[in-house]
Amino acid sequence: MSYLENKVALITGGGTGIGRSTALLFAKEGADVAVNYSRSQSDAEATAEDVRKLGRKAIAVQANVADDTAVRTMVDQVATTFGRLDILVNNAGTTRFVPLAELDELTGEDWDTIMDVNVKGTFFCSRSAIAKMREHDGGVIINIASIAGRSGQGSSVAYCASKAAIINMTKSLAFSQAPDIRVNAISPGLVDTRWVADQRDFFDMHRDATPLNRVASPDDIATAIFALVISEFVTGENLTVDGGRLL
Repeated sequence: MSYLENKVALITGGGTGIGRSTALLFAKEGADVAVNYSRSQSDAEATAEDVRKLGRKAIAVQANVADDTAVRTMVDQVATTFGRLDILVNNAGTTRFVPLAELDELTGEDWDTIMDVNVKGTFFCSRSAIAKMREHDGGVIINIASIAGRSGQGSSVAYCASKAAIINMTKSLAFSQAPDIRVNAISPGLVDTRWVADQRDFFDMHRDATPLNRVASPDDIATAIFALVISEFVTGENLTVDGGRLL
């Protein structure tokens, strides 16, 4: 059984890591996929090609999610290409690694960049997608938050604050857009992606503090995303996927 047969998904930041794993899993479950990228065009094109190899339609589409005009153009392109939009995964995000105690090292520019991409980007993409989803049978939005939004411990104070905002926004959107559109969040612990490729001390610290004694893979998070997409009586929730890190 293909759970997502005839569905269309847009995944922001979809060329690598969690986004790529999610795109491939959705394709295996029957969905056509739009792979968003900001700068990593070759990665997005490669992911789209791998989706097509699985027998589904796919495009790579460029947009900086912090730019509302670019987002609206992107969503219009996806809806025009596929005829509909059913699923949005707000996966695009950014951070800057600044020790939490080093307050003077976190600049106003850092705050603006992190909040623009992580928070405003999630809102802009959701707003545009919701309009297209309502043209058909509604839809599902999954926001990628983080355990940093709950614990206040993460790559920077700004990053933690941005992920807390996403968790709260998820509740607001879920309440306001029901019953036709469900909105949920995933809060991963550390995930083994290129974000932490040069942060081995940070990686090792998280692994050693996790009861399941490893860091999440992108596939771990993609599986959780898929579970929330097909869970038809769940909305407004924030699913923690951290191997027990917050226990």
